[in-house]
Amino acid sequence: MKIITILAFVIVIGSVSYGQNLIGYNDYEIRKFMKENKKDMNFEKVTNNKFIYLKYSDNSESQTILFFLSPDSVCKNVRIICDKSVKAEKVKEFNQLYKKNGDNKWIDKQGRKDCLIEIKDEKWSTVITIEPGK
Repeated sequence: MKIITILAFVIVIGSVSYGQNLIGYNDYEIRKFMKENKKDMNFEKVTNNKFIYLKYSDNSESQTILFFLSPDSVCKNVRIICDKSVKAEKVKEFNQLYKKNGDNKWIDKQGRKDCLIEIKDEKWSTVITIEPGK
């Protein structure tokens, strides 16, 4: 029974680390999670009068993660911007981890809140949006 519990814990932690579904986490928890689980991502200090967010980019600048925060510093939306070349890999990953909810859309029920995940192609990149379910 212990092995099943440990295995379930590893699967849940692993799925959160890949999808970065940190909706509902506060500023401190996000920074701690990223420092411990995404060591290849660098925090970038950003000042913006319209939005409060945390920005992380990898060394090759092929992936950027933006954690949009509420005024009380709780994550309300995540946007991942990455090279178009990783789209097929992300679709395969999301198909394994989450329930399909349309073309390039999934539902994640593993985080603190049920969330909608969507992949969109932009001119130069692929954008993955994670937001609370409606």
